[in-house]
Amino acid sequence: MDTLQAIIIAIVEGLTEYLPISSTAHMGFTAALMGMEETEYLKMFQVSIQFGAILSIVVLYWKKFFDFSNFNFYLKLAFAVIPALGLGYLLDDKIEAVLGNQIAISTVLVLGGVVLLFVDKWFKNPKINDEKDITFKKAITIGFWQCLAMMPGTSRSAASIIGGMTQGLSRKAAAEFSFFLAVPTMLAVTVYSVFVKTWGKGTEFEQKGYEMILATNETITTFIIGNVVAFIVALIAVKTFINVLTKYGFKFWGWYRIIIGIILLVYFNFYK
Repeated sequence: MDTLQAIIIAIVEGLTEYLPISSTAHMGFTAALMGMEETEYLKMFQVSIQFGAILSIVVLYWKKFFDFSNFNFYLKLAFAVIPALGLGYLLDDKIEAVLGNQIAISTVLVLGGVVLLFVDKWFKNPKINDEKDITFKKAITIGFWQCLAMMPGTSRSAASIIGGMTQGLSRKAAAEFSFFLAVPTMLAVTVYSVFVKTWGKGTEFEQKGYEMILATNETITTFIIGNVVAFIVALIAVKTFINVLTKYGFKFWGWYRIIIGIILLVYFNFYK
């Protein structure tokens, strides 16, 4: 992976991480379209640059994250993230096995798009407009909905936002809680991928994530640049998404997923 490729993938991550269109799918498609070999470093890189996207949420909502008088906020996130941590650890190998299956991911992208076309009609009368009104039970329920995103192509953002709307949250409140929940979820995934997970298990190239990052000056550079670019782009994308979602709802994103998914299905079936 050269610097330009790292920047392009990081831009895609920053743009799509908090949109209901699956950042994992878009990074995988982008790497495939650039003809990149699916190495263990590439897979680890795509996960680890989520750290930059995490920081964008902390910066944008710093008053919320550093309001230590609102202890319930931290407890809700702690309870809500438990389902994803447990299932993610148990299903790690199965999830990784699907990451290279672009046909399966494209199919999920289309199916998820069809769901988004109807979400606004299903949840017309929200009752909760503020995080403080979210109960612990609702927070945990949203956490279970987030687990649907373990199937690459689903979108963590879409799953958790829809989960929030099933609990009576408005589109804006559901989106913001999805952002908040992303911080502990993606931080845990990043730490696990970089410091705990053994990549290339069973081969002669077994390495921890940090060993791959520190292997050469090039890998150190791409890791740093990837996180910085993802952070900057995510700052812009989050604010834009909130405005578009609040005003227009999910239908645009549904059609986007369907069109892109069909194009990619054709490409990977007949031209790849």
